[in-house]
Amino acid sequence: MGPSQILIVDDEVGIRELLSEILEDEGYQVRLAENASQARDIRNRMRPDLVLLDIWMPDTDGITLLKEWASRGLLTMPVVMMSGHATIDTAVEATRIGAFDFLEKPIAMQKLLATVGRALQRGKSEPASPLSLLSLGRAPVIAELRRRLEQVANLRAPVLLLGPPGSPTELCARYLHRPNTPWVAPESTACLVDPSIDLLAEARDGVLFLREVGDLSRMEQKGLLLYAAKLDRYNVRLVCASSRNLAELMQQGQFDAKLYELLAAVTVPVPALKDHREDIPEIARILLSQCVEAGEVPMRSFSTAALNVLRNAEWPGDLAQLNGVVRSAAHTALTEEITAEEVERLVPRRDATSMARFPIPLDLPLREARERFEQMYFEHHIAREEGNVSRVAEKVGLERTHLYRKLKQLGIRFQGRGES
Repeated sequence: MGPSQILIVDDEVGIRELLSEILEDEGYQVRLAENASQARDIRNRMRPDLVLLDIWMPDTDGITLLKEWASRGLLTMPVVMMSGHATIDTAVEATRIGAFDFLEKPIAMQKLLATVGRALQRGKSEPASPLSLLSLGRAPVIAELRRRLEQVANLRAPVLLLGPPGSPTELCARYLHRPNTPWVAPESTACLVDPSIDLLAEARDGVLFLREVGDLSRMEQKGLLLYAAKLDRYNVRLVCASSRNLAELMQQGQFDAKLYELLAAVTVPVPALKDHREDIPEIARILLSQCVEAGEVPMRSFSTAALNVLRNAEWPGDLAQLNGVVRSAAHTALTEEITAEEVERLVPRRDATSMARFPIPLDLPLREARERFEQMYFEHHIAREEGNVSRVAEKVGLERTHLYRKLKQLGIRFQGRGES
């Protein structure tokens, strides 16, 4: 292992040189960028172990660059923000986007080295996920999810995240976690009834995250209720996730009514992949680039047809299943470009076969049944023609203008590829 590589991004030459001199004396390798444009170029070519990023820069400010990296899945290294004029709100915004810490200028050498050391250690012990709330997409349901989480971010009450199996509930919980505070997410919930384990002491001033509270036993539910009564004493934020309907479980006598009342007071629904299919190609690209950047596989890319297959596939396992398919395709593809055939080996396509397997209920009103059929019909042809708008229009017998109007009416978001 060679020395850690640190990227310093600051428009003031004096600060760049001073920080560089201090860090190089400590044995670090340093790269310098005087603006966001140079920082982008460096990040596109390599992954530094740490970035020291100034907030106020003339071309693009540091917060905007941080958001850009997060949305593109490039925020996989710790970033420490720097500024002499930032407000508390700016610092909070940066940490919610994914910054590790914040340094106020002028920066004392001792504090600089201590922060750099902690950030590098965190980067080694907890490699960042390429996905974040910003990289989950731009669909209206994802924008709504972000707004809901922003609204509850400063509450101290427990939060319940409801989403299908494999959905990004942990990403949502991470958004509610303040950097440099404890994050406790036990793999087994048996610890809730183990008197030798004090989860609240471990999570003091941080977040306690439980992944599937719908599967808790009666004893574990009672243990969680006892923990919940002491949250304020330890200043712990409780965040729980469930893919099961807790209200139904309570009615069936399988879930404690008091615990349900406590958890359901602040509930945030997490959308499934099928609710924002238009984001799947970009999410897949981000997951694939992370495999390449981590050195797990040689250079890989998806063909347009392969991305269309991913977008139109069924995802009962949601984001977790998509991640598994992307990683498997990356490791087993025989060529640099991953083709539609490679993807179809791993996941079934939403075509006529899937339509037959999942027929439209015949007890629906005629209008609703017709709309459902039209949605499946057009999605089938879009996938079959690999997004080529001219060929789709020809196949379905509609003028292009009429086709676009129909797709909009049915709520099908479609970025056409133009002429053959």
